Amino acid sequence: MSLQTRIKKLIDQISVGMHEREDIIPIALLGALTGQNTFLYGPPGTAKSLISRRIAKAFDSPSYFECLMNRFSTPEELFGPVSIKALKEDQYTRKTDNYLPKAEFAFLDEIWKSSPAILNGLLTLINEGIYKNGQELEKAPLKALIAASNETPEENQGLDALYDRFIIRLMVGPIEIKENFESLISSKPTHAEIKVADDVVIKNNEWASWLKKIDTVELSQDTLTIIHLIRKELSEQFKELGVYVSDRRWQKAAQLLKASAFFNNRKQTNHSDALLLRYCLWTTEANREDVESIVNNAIEESGFSPELSLAELDRKKDALDKEITNEIFHEKDVYDTVNIDGNEFFKAVINFEFGNNWDKRKATKTLYIEKSKMRSEDEFNPVNVQGQELENFNCSFDKQGSCLINANDINHTYYDAEAIFTPEILYKKGQKKQNVNSRLIDALKVEVDELTQSLRTNLELCEGKQKEYVASLYSPFVSEQSCNIALNGINQQISDLKLRIKDCDRLKGLCSA
Repeated sequence: MSLQTRIKKLIDQISVGMHEREDIIPIALLGALTGQNTFLYGPPGTAKSLISRRIAKAFDSPSYFECLMNRFSTPEELFGPVSIKALKEDQYTRKTDNYLPKAEFAFLDEIWKSSPAILNGLLTLINEGIYKNGQELEKAPLKALIAASNETPEENQGLDALYDRFIIRLMVGPIEIKENFESLISSKPTHAEIKVADDVVIKNNEWASWLKKIDTVELSQDTLTIIHLIRKELSEQFKELGVYVSDRRWQKAAQLLKASAFFNNRKQTNHSDALLLRYCLWTTEANREDVESIVNNAIEESGFSPELSLAELDRKKDALDKEITNEIFHEKDVYDTVNIDGNEFFKAVINFEFGNNWDKRKATKTLYIEKSKMRSEDEFNPVNVQGQELENFNCSFDKQGSCLINANDINHTYYDAEAIFTPEILYKKGQKKQNVNSRLIDALKVEVDELTQSLRTNLELCEGKQKEYVASLYSPFVSEQSCNIALNGINQQISDLKLRIKDCDRLKGLCSA
């Protein structure tokens, strides 16, 4: 039986009778397998304590401790009563048997309601793995601590350090699906006592050896890319979300991803492992969904880490597109103009009509209108062929590119006549040029071929990896629906590569036209 199959069977057995906890129990179990602490966040009555007891059942006869905490909780409830016998000998020690210092698994309910003194002692035990009992330092065998609350720690209460030790944070809500709810209220109460098969239950010596092997698993380049994308987004949204992820938390989260890969018979992490970051980075209910979206988006955007930089290939393609377009096609409308003193002018031969109903006359006048004035609607004077302004004419362009010309009543010649002049376009924007540098076009065609080959190489690599990757994405710790997030990103990357290749074919077609 493979390790992955064994873990899947184990999850199935400890999940018996549990409704809508398929995204919680596997991850909490993974935390225990990795020696990580888990925080269950949710309202009362959502089986948080039952989840903890079921996780403990996955291991072979563990010592288990459970405590409901409140503001009146005393150290005796957590660490054991003071030894009267030791007190008589002038020593202050506690009888820790059957209490937290001797537990392999522990569940602390309503943890944040406890006193600072108890929580500080708990932090020391978690950090150092020891409990200072009087003058003696007792090694704590704690494998995993699961805590629960219907609230997250308030700010400025000195609880940040302890909260940071709970690497896994899971939302445990009420049952939502109608059929599951009806099954719950119609069935007998679900108990912690279950039978776990001997061939899947975890032995102590196995657990210790697995921890060493997990350290040998590598973080893939794909995973590192995803982590960098998440860090960047969290940094950019810090003012809105207020999510700070310590280096220690990143390190512990990475260890969780490695563990997921190990229990899926892999030596390297992949996208399905990275999905677990959704349960490691949020800090409050207010930012939980936003953080989950950031992780999902990073996984979708990352796809596979290509052998060549796609961003660099895109820059090269865009540069080629621009150069080919500029060389073959007119970048803008080309007008029929004449040059006067180094400036471009439109030659306008205007037929004016003037006079009145009983005395109409016609006159032809050649004017030169400066091309640069097309960008403005301001009034200006045209010039003659020598470049001298003609003050008895006023011109102004409209937004459609036509010029309205008014002839002033000077010397009673034109009697306020007006005309409209539209510049002639010789070549429209995007129209192919008449004279193209064929040698340059041939060189550009070679560059397009090289770019196409680079993109095809990346496409072949991605398609090759996709076939073997789909099977490797399966994980008992991640739902099939969640794995589709990773597949969406990979499929999108393949689709984008095909579109880039198609665009290169378009560029090659332009060069051959």
